[in-house]
Order: sequence, then structure tokens, then C-alpha cells
Amino acid sequence: MVETPDLPSIFFYILVNGLPLTLLLTALGLLGGFFLGLSLAIMRVYGGKDLDLVSSGYGKVLRGIPLLVLIYIFVFGIPGIFWFIDPLMRPLFGVILALALRSGAYQSQLFRGAILSVDPGQMMAARAMGMSQFQAFRHIVLPQALRLAIPSWSNEYAVVIKDSSYAYAVGIIEMLKVAFRVSANYPLLWAPTMGVVAILYFIFTYPITRIFGERQTKKLKKLGMGGG
Repeated sequence: MVETPDLPSIFFYILVNGLPLTLLLTALGLLGGFFLGLSLAIMRVYGGKDLDLVSSGYGKVLRGIPLLVLIYIFVFGIPGIFWFIDPLMRPLFGVILALALRSGAYQSQLFRGAILSVDPGQMMAARAMGMSQFQAFRHIVLPQALRLAIPSWSNEYAVVIKDSSYAYAVGIIEMLKVAFRVSANYPLLWAPTMGVVAILYFIFTYPITRIFGERQTKKLKKLGMGGG
């Protein structure tokens, strides 16, 4: 960019050059956190005292560590953890791992709450019909728990996509990093450029939380599921 760019140009520049990695970090961080969080929630509900302590302890520890500290640990503190990956790609995977581990700690709480919200009588009825505990959980409890978790999960999506901005600190070219580069080239555009980034994050958070959060909550109420 030779001439001083206008706001629409900055908007599309950040969108094209920064959004893909922001969405990649968010998707993989959420996906990793989903499987980890669901596993931890199952451990807490059905795993007995020992697994409950492990899962609970994990959640308390990971929720107490700042995300940026986790990123620095996996990118700089333990760089050899991704020895099998191209060195240039290791920071990216370090950020994804940090996002997934942190998100898993929070998702375990929301999935645990969703599982416990399913009427326990349904599990008892399924067992009385000859289902094993695993079959009853898989076919009866889990589908309902996942549906109950959607409103809270949409909020977790909003948290993760915003937390992905911490990746700028280790050189990942996501939206905030691109915005910093624009601001460095055009210092007088610092505030407008950061305003553009704020708008982009809003665009990719509010509609999701609105559609999958509030609307899903209303649907659940109509079905007699979830809280008031």
C-alpha cells in the first residue's frame, strides 16, 4: 500500500490477510476443547471419585493460568513438543494447543452442567429397558446434553475467537497482527485500524451468539428443556 489507505481498504486488507488464520485458530481451538471438555465432563459425572478429582483439578489449574502464559510455554518454553512439524509452523500449533487446553477446561464445566440437566429418570428407564450405561448415555443423555449446551457453547466460541488475538504475540499473522502492521506503516491510522479490528471481531461474534445462543434458548424453553 503506497497511498494512505481509506477505511474500506483497511477493512478488506485485514479481512483477506488476517481472517483466515483467526478462523483456523478458533475452529481448531474449539474443536480440541470440545473433545477434551466433553471427556472431562464425562469423567466428572460417571468416572467415580478419582477421575472426578483429576477432571476437577485440571479445570481449576487451566482456568487459573493466563492464556498468553500457556502460549509462551508451548511456543518458547517447550518448543520441542512439536518436533515432527516444520519449525515455521510450530508457533501456530503451540497457539492451537493452548487455546484447546484452555477452552477444554471451560467446556468441561458447561458440558457437565448440560449432562446433569438431563432428567436422571431417563437413564434409569433406559437401563430398565436393557441398555448398558454406555448405550443409554450415547443414545439418550448425550444428544440432549449437547443440545442443552449450545447456548453456552456459542458464548465459548465468542471467547475463543477473541482469545485467538493473543497469537499476535508469537508472530502469527491473524487479524490483530495484520492490523499492527498497517498501524506501523501508517501511525496516524492507528485508532481507525484498531476500530476496524474491533468491528470485525464484533461481526464474527455477535451474530453467532445471537443465533445459536438466544434463539436456541427459546427453542429449548418451548420444548420444556433447559432452565427458565
